[in-house]
Amino acid sequence: MMRPTMSRRSERYVDGLAVAAGIIRLASGVSFLVAPEAANRLWGDDEDSGPTASLLLRSMGYRDALIGGCLLASALRGGPNTAGWFLASAGADGADLIGGLANRQRMSLDQQRRGLGGAAVGVAIGLLGAGRARRRARPAVLP
Repeated sequence: MMRPTMSRRSERYVDGLAVAAGIIRLASGVSFLVAPEAANRLWGDDEDSGPTASLLLRSMGYRDALIGGCLLASALRGGPNTAGWFLASAGADGADLIGGLANRQRMSLDQQRRGLGGAAVGVAIGLLGAGRARRRARPAVLP
């Protein structure tokens, strides 16, 4: 489990989980913007998706790049919004999970593992990260 580390320059905590999750989501989003077909194949689709699907993949890329970038920036600044960006990340993965579940009968087993499994892990990390960030943001109560 990643523990927050103290930055020597600013004396603020840097949330390692938020940094890692932000980088992964940002990189995933950029990959869907730059090469949507290749990124889609990485997640298990083996067919050419066509122009409509390419547009939707790029939209998902914008969403993921924005959320990932904001989560990363908040983590590096030690800002109070890290929990909120973790929740946005969990919400995005939750939407992907619900959409995937609605279409699972049309997906191969490999697509289900990658797509649904990845989304479920993303929801869990988002909720875990938000809870950790909220606890860390609360002032300590002294007896």
